[in-house]
Amino acid sequence: MEVELNQISKRYANDWIFKDLNFKFQAGKNYAVKGANGSGKSTLMKILSSNLSPSKGKIYFKYKGQNLAQHQVYKHLAYAAPYIDLIEELNLKEALEFHEKFKAFRNGVNVNSIIDALNFKKAKSKHMQTFSSGMKQRVKLILAICSDVPFLLLDEPTSNLDQQGKNWYKNILAKYVSNTTVIIASNEEDDFVDCVQSINIEDFKIK
Repeated sequence: MEVELNQISKRYANDWIFKDLNFKFQAGKNYAVKGANGSGKSTLMKILSSNLSPSKGKIYFKYKGQNLAQHQVYKHLAYAAPYIDLIEELNLKEALEFHEKFKAFRNGVNVNSIIDALNFKKAKSKHMQTFSSGMKQRVKLILAICSDVPFLLLDEPTSNLDQQGKNWYKNILAKYVSNTTVIIASNEEDDFVDCVQSINIEDFKIK
């Protein structure tokens, strides 16, 4: 997926979150979105996912040489973030099966292999509401990372993860993701895996 931002700006009431952001994300590469807490990283990620419209400017998506309308983008992306909730009434196995109905998993990946990768065999029949915050974050990450899509958005990917979980995240991302445009938003340098370029959202604040 190729994504181009042209003069993208966002404001709430009279406050500009960022303004006149121009950038081109090339297909198949990893990018970092940096900035302090509250700087607008998540706002930009929501715009990139087409869940939020910019106040000004345009965003262009292209996949396999064809332009995509914004209402088509959701079919081609996976998104993990602390503010995106799991369905807590489902158990782990049900949650994975439900997700697969809407987003197929990558080649060679299935429900059982994901449970193995999570190392949650004993928890496969437990409901999401009983999971710790770290366990939930792992599930969110692996659902996004293992989805067969060309565009992957990871906002604060190691939120609620201990050091072991952070190492697991890096290994899972490296193992499963290829030929995918990956955008990682964080203020933790360790979250950025193989990023070729970065955007600092604070460079686009009104001085």
